[in-house]
Amino acid sequence: MSLLDRFLRYVAIDTQSNENSESQPSESKELDLLRLLRDELLALGIEAGLDEYGYVMATIPANCECGAPKIGFIAHADTAPDASGKDVKPQIIENYDGSPIALKGAEGLTLDPAEFPELLDHKGETIITTDGTTLLGADDKAGIAEIMDAAEYIVTHPEFKHGEIKIGFTPDEEIGRGVVKFDVAKFGADYAYTMDGGEVGELEFENFNAASATVHIQGRNVHPGYAKGKMRNAIHIGRELCCLLPEDQTPERTEGYEGFFHLVAFNGSVEESTLTWIIRDHDRAKFEEKKQLMLDCCAEIDRRYGKGTASPVLKDQYYNMREMVEPHYKIVEIAEKAMRLSGVEPRIQPIRGGTDGANLSFRGLPCPNIFAGGLNFHGRMEWVPLESMQKARDVILNIIQLYCGFSA
Repeated sequence: MSLLDRFLRYVAIDTQSNENSESQPSESKELDLLRLLRDELLALGIEAGLDEYGYVMATIPANCECGAPKIGFIAHADTAPDASGKDVKPQIIENYDGSPIALKGAEGLTLDPAEFPELLDHKGETIITTDGTTLLGADDKAGIAEIMDAAEYIVTHPEFKHGEIKIGFTPDEEIGRGVVKFDVAKFGADYAYTMDGGEVGELEFENFNAASATVHIQGRNVHPGYAKGKMRNAIHIGRELCCLLPEDQTPERTEGYEGFFHLVAFNGSVEESTLTWIIRDHDRAKFEEKKQLMLDCCAEIDRRYGKGTASPVLKDQYYNMREMVEPHYKIVEIAEKAMRLSGVEPRIQPIRGGTDGANLSFRGLPCPNIFAGGLNFHGRMEWVPLESMQKARDVILNIIQLYCGFSA
């Protein structure tokens, strides 16, 4: 099966996760792809299993005595709740000529280099887009296809020498629960890589520290005709709370290492409202300052309107994996070298987000993140060049070979 055929096969399966579900996987339909992946691995002669939580784990035994550490490659099967992943209809544009690409399922919607200039970096390549009605699912089915394609190459080319290789596929990464019940000891890798990055060359070993903040605003409803001095409109109070936070620290006004407060939901009525933010910063001290600022702003609302008006609940989600990966920096250097061997110039940069690898790193499995090739994740404008996926597959194979002779 070609890499393209694999990818198209995987994106045809709806695996959208559900942040409102308490089960794992959050949606049983995620298992449709996870079972398929287990079965494909078994058909290749690779030992593989699927556990009750939706984790596929597989092992390719070493075929040489090279002393290599056990290396894992991990990708997630779910797609984001932000846009539908059902009935995905990919468009395949061969030998892309640099012109705008019409997304034919949505009238007037185009991928235009004027808005997305990175398209021009892929002229002459095969571009895979959505039809404009769904997301594509390259995040992270591109990563899955690359790992599976590399696995097939390994088992069908016995002359390819390697140490023990571990493969992991997870559910629910997009809702922050991708490795909550992942058994690191059972997986058995010394080091691992998530194939979950974006554009070619991305190599990431630091990510945001992350927290969520949910604030309940208790208002007081009075007939509007007689409300003067009595009504406390929870919607307006919520708006005041938003205005207390620094207006220049939002996603649309920050980049690089700059953190932010991102208001993701505002629901309610005059009587009561609920606001939800995600809080992000690469620097741990600044991260803690941001959380404290949120609490201080809520305290200010209470000072204005009475105790109990703003009730915040903050929850840490994940931390910057840099402190866990940096002591094992050799694994980053090997990934850099593997990219260059694949004709790719590495671009080490911070993730303005998180990956399963962050949580795994804090659980004893150092796990940098490598490009999978896709762009414009989580929406109808998502696309991926086939050549980028091929390069990611080659990087996997080069990493495996570079570890031969590198002692754990």
